[in-house]
Amino acid sequence: MSTLEWKLLVIGIAFPVTVTAAGPNLGQPLSHADLAAWDINVLPDGSGLPKGSGTAAQGASIFAQKCAACHGEQGKGGISAALVGAPPMKDMSSPKTIANFWPYSTTLFDFIRRAMPWQQPRTLTDNEVYALTAYILSLNKLIGENDSMNPETLPKVKMPNRDGFIIRFPDKI
Repeated sequence: MSTLEWKLLVIGIAFPVTVTAAGPNLGQPLSHADLAAWDINVLPDGSGLPKGSGTAAQGASIFAQKCAACHGEQGKGGISAALVGAPPMKDMSSPKTIANFWPYSTTLFDFIRRAMPWQQPRTLTDNEVYALTAYILSLNKLIGENDSMNPETLPKVKMPNRDGFIIRFPDKI
């Protein structure tokens, strides 16, 4: 190989190179079913909500078992943030809870489903997530204790701070 050919090879202007499709044998190809398991986006209008339902009464026992250790009794705060009880927000330094900050009830469902409980995320069933969502919304006096949350009812819950945000995609609401 000449000096010129060597310099061209080093800077990436090279001679035809055969690339194998197999790659370095890392991982395995993903199927559509593999991807579907991670496609759990829920939009503000409820698009993407799974089948299922739950009530505040069902959520109370789940909360006591899986959430109270961090969020305290009835979500009033513990080693993690309070979920209820803060007054309306005056500015961004105000304490933020579900009722005074979150713009959409579906966001609460989405967050619980993806991230809770923190030590075992994505282990709750869809019915448990609906029940916990109902319980937290009920504690915040946003729904009644006997209201059932499901794909039809959850998007209809109007959050107090819904208009406190600039909507990035208003056509999706």
